[in-house]
Amino acid sequence: MANEHLVVTARRPGRPRDTELQERILRAVNELIDDEATITVSAVVERSGVSRAAIYRRWETLDRLTAAALDVGRTVIRPPADLSIREALEYGLPAPGKIPVGEIPEGRLRQRLLLALADTNLQREYWRGHVSRRREPLLEHLERGREQGEIRADADLEATLDLLSGVFYYQVVARGESLTNAETLERCNAAMDIIWRGISAPVPED
Repeated sequence: MANEHLVVTARRPGRPRDTELQERILRAVNELIDDEATITVSAVVERSGVSRAAIYRRWETLDRLTAAALDVGRTVIRPPADLSIREALEYGLPAPGKIPVGEIPEGRLRQRLLLALADTNLQREYWRGHVSRRREPLLEHLERGREQGEIRADADLEATLDLLSGVFYYQVVARGESLTNAETLERCNAAMDIIWRGISAPVPED
């Protein structure tokens, strides 16, 4: 087995070697993405200075490695427990003058979309290993809303999140708009109102 090797750099005191290697590999993949270069293991080895064996010890496939790199900078959005269900839905979403919680640069977002659309295996790997897990806290809020009678008992919560995400992605993918544009965000908020009315439980009549 080939020995691990790195380009010689000064190590920060106390920083775990495994963490350094992982960050170096993921940074190399994202540099390739930003450069619109083809992502191959050989290219990652050359860019990162980390051996092929070290890469495969951490990620079994190139799709898993690429999916992990695409998720760098993204965080699991956890709405505070004291928010209303509607506020929880809005938490972390783009808004005028507000940097979205856990969001990545829009240029990288577009590159991520291009890569995923061109490779369904990568798309599924990214969904399975990353995107689906980030939805779990918001699903918990929606389930709480259903238990409390605020959301319809027959509402499909997974479909609700698909709709909500789709509204924003459609602006970038189909309309070619920026999520920093006020008019674009107004359209997203209008769609969100429609979604909310669709899942809200009827208010009991007096």
